[in-house]
Amino acid sequence: MTSRHYELRVEGALPPEALVDYEGLTAVPEPATTVVHGMLDQAALNGLLARLELLGVQVQEVRRVHEPPTPDSKMNIG
Repeated sequence: MTSRHYELRVEGALPPEALVDYEGLTAVPEPATTVVHGMLDQAALNGLLARLELLGVQVQEVRRVHEPPTPDSKMNIG
């Protein structure tokens, strides 16, 4: 499968276990939300969304982006 760069915006802070097994994803805390960026194929995206649902994390937005964020604008979580 082809990996694409995705941005997920979730409500609040992510639990520490949310991005376990998803190396290369980054999470940027913002006021009232967290933005997760990274390369995912369709199966990994579906798996991450399922994990977030199991953890009770409310996903506000998922979108495919063409350009990853700059290194200065992110914090590595995974």
